[in-house]
Amino acid sequence: MNVATIDLTRRFGRTAAVDGVNLDAGPGVYGLLGPNGAGKTSLLRMLATVIPPTSGRIRLLGQDPGVHGQRRQIRRRLGYVPQSLGFYPGFTVVEFVEYFALLKEVPPAQVHRAVAAAVERVDLGDKARAKLRTLSGGMLRRVGIAQAIVNDPQLLLLDEPTAGLDPEQRIAFRALLRDLGQQATVIVSTHLVEDVGAACTQVALMDQGKIVFRGTPDELTARGDGTTAAGDAPLERGYSAVLAAARS
Repeated sequence: MNVATIDLTRRFGRTAAVDGVNLDAGPGVYGLLGPNGAGKTSLLRMLATVIPPTSGRIRLLGQDPGVHGQRRQIRRRLGYVPQSLGFYPGFTVVEFVEYFALLKEVPPAQVHRAVAAAVERVDLGDKARAKLRTLSGGMLRRVGIAQAIVNDPQLLLLDEPTAGLDPEQRIAFRALLRDLGQQATVIVSTHLVEDVGAACTQVALMDQGKIVFRGTPDELTARGDGTTAAGDAPLERGYSAVLAAARS
């Protein structure tokens, strides 16, 4: 498994943002759903080695992120798009992605080709030399995705990656996810249930820091059958039904 957690918990003061999560994931695309405040971002930040857990165990790509040398090995093979991506406005697209390629220790002889490939995969080839300050929000989101995949990661973590993308770009992004998931473990946190149904092989639903459902999109859809759960689409009704059951 590329991701394995046991009783993973993260507290901020007295609040348990992530509360005893057990999760395992191999290659494929995994959707992480849940309302605001469910703990999705805190979980992804731990998986991205940005913050340590308060308690519990975590293994990423066969390594222990709590050990400095192993954490460095993980980061070489990791891609991460946070909700809010900081950037230097004066950088060009290529310079920004190249900067992350160097941080991830992509071999120098491979950097140019890796950067060009990542920029093309997010359909920004015609903006490669544009300054980041001149780009739209959707383009900046695609730059964030490019930096995450420049090292051909084995574990890719995406926090609300389709925010700011138009419908055509979202369709292209789903295709990219399916392609990446053939070899890598891709975990996508999103509020857009339709993206999960279109791109993900598995889905986990979080509420109040806990995983309250784990299964396929079809299995989540089935949880809404015969109920009066809210939602305009079957998958949305399954999502609402699971949340209602977890809170009752």
